[in-house]
Amino acid sequence: MASAKESVAFTSILASGLLTALKLAVGLLTGSLGILSEAAHSALDCAGTVLTFIAIRIGDKPPDHDHPYGHGKVESIAALAETALLFATSAWIIGAAAERLLHGGTAVEPSWTAVGVMGLSMVIDFFRSRKLTKVARETNSPALAADALHFRSDIYSSGVVLLGLGLVYLGYPLGDPLAAIGVAVFVLRAGYRLGRETIETLIDTAPEGIDTVVRGAIQGIADVSRIERVRGGPRGSSVFVDLDIAVARTLPLERVAEIKEQVTHRIQEEMPGADVMVMTHPLALDDETILDRVLVIAASQGVPVHHVTVQHVEERVSVSFDLEVDGRQSMAQAHVTASALERGIRQELGDEIEVESHIEPLQTDAVTGTELPWAEYRRIRDEIEALADATPLLIDAHEIRIRATEVGLYLSLHCHVPPDASVEDAHDAVSALEQKIRGQIDGVRRIIVHAEPPALPLATEPA
Repeated sequence: MASAKESVAFTSILASGLLTALKLAVGLLTGSLGILSEAAHSALDCAGTVLTFIAIRIGDKPPDHDHPYGHGKVESIAALAETALLFATSAWIIGAAAERLLHGGTAVEPSWTAVGVMGLSMVIDFFRSRKLTKVARETNSPALAADALHFRSDIYSSGVVLLGLGLVYLGYPLGDPLAAIGVAVFVLRAGYRLGRETIETLIDTAPEGIDTVVRGAIQGIADVSRIERVRGGPRGSSVFVDLDIAVARTLPLERVAEIKEQVTHRIQEEMPGADVMVMTHPLALDDETILDRVLVIAASQGVPVHHVTVQHVEERVSVSFDLEVDGRQSMAQAHVTASALERGIRQELGDEIEVESHIEPLQTDAVTGTELPWAEYRRIRDEIEALADATPLLIDAHEIRIRATEVGLYLSLHCHVPPDASVEDAHDAVSALEQKIRGQIDGVRRIIVHAEPPALPLATEPA
């Protein structure tokens, strides 16, 4: 896009330079203040287009350390400088025209050369305005839009000059300074519009309807509970959107990241090229259970918990859980962690709630394990299989792994349970097996038992 913008800006420099030279020559030859005013206007357009060309080259640079939001506003500053030149030129034109109206001045000699130059100017201005407008819309460039506005206003001001020349030819010499004032009016009008748009860009005025567009774009996205705030504004040739949304605080971080990506994609579909920043805020939903709320509090404090049990005792609620802390901590340190979590739960659920915690050691470092000698492994494996066979609900024990570490034996195994067994019954059976293993096998440090239904037999094809 940068090459297209630079190309059209450079072509505009050549066009406005040519028109300035032609109008200046004809204005000096005819003595027409209107044409001289148009020459000054075209010279201003040429200077403004040079500024535009420079601003585009700077504004399209990517963000860097000193300009984290990019260099896009350089184009707006260039447009503001063009506005100042427009007003200064208008003041000069009006002053010179007033002097001629009050005290007379150089006689104007209308000629077909002057008419031809002004006609040529209108044709060039028409095609340059169309081309600039097209590229400005495609690239959302305020500097090119300002140039397009200049060339468009030049068409009308050139028409006013032709009208003034016609009046002089018909014997009304005041038509020329009046035409010059008409040119100044067009220049002032263009300057006002350009200045207003530029200032709105520089002070980050939100584009009209951006709130409605953004809200409509993300409406219906799952897990977006509500939109807290929408902010947006121009940033050079692009638009930035700063959006705050609320999501359930129980959602996992991966899902929150997916929501942010989905929201950004939806907005950019409606507003191509938009720079979107999405902030998410946790929201406590009405359908949260006590379990959800306990897990959220524990996660916010960075404390792993499991075996959360919620009991309703008459009018009271009792919550108990196991929490894991670094096994190398002292009990005094662990008690501080547990007390902070219990206090957070009471603040969330009310002081009348009962909270009980069981502290367990959390292994923070990996341990080195070694395989047992075959004879010892087989002996312990056989004992585990026998204990599993004697445990109600368990069908067998398999995939048994036994490894020796510096802190004791680490055991892992799988057990088959009936497919229709409840998770609660299976957990009770596994817990019973773990107790038997600890009671019969010395030196067991950790046991991991995975309960699963037997694999279903493969269906055979009918004969």
